[in-house]
Amino acid sequence: MSTDFQSGREALGARLGELRAETGLNGKEFAGLLGWQRSKVSRLQNGRQTASPADLEAWAAAAGRPDAAADLLARLRGLESQQRHWRRQLAAGDAPVQDRYVMEYRRTTTMRGYEPTVVPGLFQTPDYARHLMAQNAELMCSPRDTEAAVQARMRRQEVLYEAGKLFRVLVWEGALHAVVGGRQVMAGQLDRLVGLIGMSTVELGVVPLGALMRVTPKHGFWIFDEQRVVVETINTELQYDSADDLALYGRVWDRLHAAAVSGPQAHRLIARARAVVAAA
Repeated sequence: MSTDFQSGREALGARLGELRAETGLNGKEFAGLLGWQRSKVSRLQNGRQTASPADLEAWAAAAGRPDAAADLLARLRGLESQQRHWRRQLAAGDAPVQDRYVMEYRRTTTMRGYEPTVVPGLFQTPDYARHLMAQNAELMCSPRDTEAAVQARMRRQEVLYEAGKLFRVLVWEGALHAVVGGRQVMAGQLDRLVGLIGMSTVELGVVPLGALMRVTPKHGFWIFDEQRVVVETINTELQYDSADDLALYGRVWDRLHAAAVSGPQAHRLIARARAVVAAA
């Protein structure tokens, strides 16, 4: 969880604590008024749990301050769309960001992801990753630590070989045809994808260009252990952990998965892209 996100949750908890204190009730008494366990009041006040909109409305009513509900809900909306701007994250280069991802992936047991424009970092070859990171450093005007960042991204891939992990990843077929780093780099990257098919920890699906879609692809996203969604835009990384957002992104992934192909069919789509690269 990001420091910015946790700081925001703690600030919301502090405001809840102020409202409770105004009632003159202690945590146990306030929990009884709400019909909750005392531990829930403690977790919310200390920023160890994210409140739901219903929790905040109930809290404001119990505190005798229904007028405070709007402010609490606004704070929650800001928290749920917590942003980590890339310019700030990349101030010290790409390698520290990749190292953070290494730790996050090691803590994750099951992941569902979708990428519409590039091969996911979890599956990238060093050459493919190197070109992407060099391009990004130039675009973001960030320090050039490309080799260290590539090494960190390769360390992230060690989780693919850990028993008990499962990475369910969907890739838009167009990403297989977007040439990164030239013909030889793309050929090696596509060969790498073929080698992942059949791994016990990987479920790789390709959404064909001509598939009948129940939802249109918009941007990539990753669901970590059904507890947190990470969305990357050009300038920002967004994190969501509300039940509504998790359910929404889960439904989007399910619909994309229904349109995707895997196994031999995915192999054929990758081979088709490989043939186009070879003929270029």
